[in-house]
Amino acid sequence: MSNRMRARMLSGLVFSLLALLGGATLAQKGDDIARGEYLARIMDCAGCHTPGALIGKPDQARNLAGSEIGFHIPDLGYFYPPNLTSDGRTGLGTWTEADIIKAVRTGVRPDGRILAPVMPWHSYAALNDADAQMLARYLKSLPPVPHEVPGPTGASGQPPAPYLTVVAPKR
Repeated sequence: MSNRMRARMLSGLVFSLLALLGGATLAQKGDDIARGEYLARIMDCAGCHTPGALIGKPDQARNLAGSEIGFHIPDLGYFYPPNLTSDGRTGLGTWTEADIIKAVRTGVRPDGRILAPVMPWHSYAALNDADAQMLARYLKSLPPVPHEVPGPTGASGQPPAPYLTVVAPKR
């Protein structure tokens, strides 16, 4: 066998190995996104963050694009579940995976604002590192859905859209 033929075989072998490794990386990313989607489902993110879900009519075409119906929490104000898609203006498009993980685990947004108390981040703080990363990767993979939801309003403000009321028990 000539040196030229050996070089071609070696080059083909190296190319095949690199293609295999690249495919494994793509498969791993696909597995991560599938795991993240699974986590988002069992954490019921869509139950609040999908338009119409809070009235029993979820708009699946705008899955996780935020809700026009919010929550009224006495003495705190009115809060509307935000858009979790990758839209750069109305969603998480400018957030990094680390920003998403921090918000999910600590209840703090990149701008320093604390998430509404109805967001169960205290429970989600128990996510292990791998699952938190996969959830963030899934959210970043969502196609952008431009959908601006009302912002939070303080307790003395007027609600900008319909809302559900959280009633605290009286002692």
